[in-house]
Amino acid sequence: MKIKKLLKKVVIIIFLIYFSYIIFSQQQSLNSYAESQKYYSEQISLEKENKEELLETKNNINSLEYIEKIAREKLNMYLPNEKVYIDVTQ
Repeated sequence: MKIKKLLKKVVIIIFLIYFSYIIFSQQQSLNSYAESQKYYSEQISLEKENKEELLETKNNINSLEYIEKIAREKLNMYLPNEKVYIDVTQ
């Protein structure tokens, strides 16, 4: 009878240890998935902002103000008789 009780206690202890191990490993997996979800949520937000900027650019691409801005910034083109000041400290 003592052997059966001892065997029963050993089986219960082994089961509890195994159960604890499973819970611990699953918690680590859940934490990893939560971090991944946070990262991808941030990436989605950034891409949505980028999409909005691109849509705004698409809507303004044929406007004279946008063409003039691009000509000034990218091509260094200016209107005739326009004074251009160059900052030599930069």
